[in-house]
Amino acid sequence: MTAESEDELRERRQAVRDLGSALRDLTDAAVSTEADTETLREITSQVRALVPPLDAVRRERGQLAAVDDGRRPRRLYSPAVGPGNPIAPPMQVEIVDGAAVGTCTLGLAYEGPPSYVHGGMSALLLDQILGHAHAAGGAPPGMTVQLSLRYRRPVPLTTPLRIVGRVERVDGRWTESKATICTADAPDAVLVEAEGKFVVPSAEQSSRLFGKVEGLVK
Repeated sequence: MTAESEDELRERRQAVRDLGSALRDLTDAAVSTEADTETLREITSQVRALVPPLDAVRRERGQLAAVDDGRRPRRLYSPAVGPGNPIAPPMQVEIVDGAAVGTCTLGLAYEGPPSYVHGGMSALLLDQILGHAHAAGGAPPGMTVQLSLRYRRPVPLTTPLRIVGRVERVDGRWTESKATICTADAPDAVLVEAEGKFVVPSAEQSSRLFGKVEGLVK
């Protein structure tokens, strides 16, 4: 790849992040607004007019996004950590002492019970952080085969969260891990906890599931 194309790819990735951020702002405004009906209809018309230019050139199932070359540690359109995906928080993840530590704040777009996070969103974040924990030890990308959750307390909206995952046991291609969600201000008060099992697919399984798509991670 030439230096020029590297620069172009870098700019495209930044454009993807910027669009994702703008769409998250739009989504947050859309689910929070109490604007009148006329305003809602006007905005709807404006938003629909934005779709055709984006839809004119699109990727299909099984095709990696051009901004993901298969070597990057995460995909820009991941629904949990992808900055280009408007439905992602996106959760920021770092590896600390062998554990995967994620941080994010969830707004009204993720509301379940009034003022609290939808339980399915908690499951998504925990599954994602367990995937990072699996990869932290240098293991090839794995797939979730079992995930069990215990909801101890409701997870509050608009509150900085801390999501931590750690591998407890490795057995060949299998790993067993645990993860928790807490608020950043009270990291010892567990709100939701999870146990998961991951497996690294065999070459035959990878070929059957993904075909020629390589380098996929959660």
